[in-house]
Amino acid sequence: MKTLALWSRRILVALLLFILAWHLWLLGWVLWWKWFDPGETSFMQIRLGELRQKNPDAQLKRQWQPYARISVHLKRAVVAAEDDSFVDHDGFDWDGIQKAMEKNQKKGKAVAGGSTISQQLAKNLFLSPSRSYVRKAEEAIITLMIESLWDKRRILEVYLNSVEWGNGIFGAEAAARRYYGIGAGQLAPAQAARLAVMLPNPRKYEKSFSPRLAAHAARVQSRMQYSEVP
Repeated sequence: MKTLALWSRRILVALLLFILAWHLWLLGWVLWWKWFDPGETSFMQIRLGELRQKNPDAQLKRQWQPYARISVHLKRAVVAAEDDSFVDHDGFDWDGIQKAMEKNQKKGKAVAGGSTISQQLAKNLFLSPSRSYVRKAEEAIITLMIESLWDKRRILEVYLNSVEWGNGIFGAEAAARRYYGIGAGQLAPAQAARLAVMLPNPRKYEKSFSPRLAAHAARVQSRMQYSEVP
């Protein structure tokens, strides 16, 4: 029994050390990306792997653009569509989470997430699209790291350059060129609103932009003028 207890303690200590090392590794990357732009994110690696199952030569479409060279209309549209309180919260929109939980309970299934831009960025950088309590816990920890070490301008800059906007399309520049044939800095309000409402399911909306989605884009465009961005 003593031997079993000893090995149990050793295994527990080893597990705790592994968890600590893992989160220190994550923290190191978050700190590095405070000043240096990320290359391939976890989401990008996953999508590239999926594309290469069909075409071994497939490449992602992406091109980094500094914050100042991205249209302010797109910044406002994304905040209006995804995270109204972005500049004010500490990474978590507690009111949004409460409303999402109530909506999911009413529908009897997960139809709303309540995730902020910061949470989505944490997931995109390090995690996967899968849903589990463990992944949500990791997402929360990484979100705290990002919010503690980066300012809101950096968070929005990295988000706009790394978020998925279609099959193999990542970032505002690639999206603007794919859908409108212009650079991210040239997007007009209506174009920005249409791109913003694609974000919850970009690969689906890339194929079909329904009248319902167009109406949502119009609502987002009407709210954009009130959106506060860094």
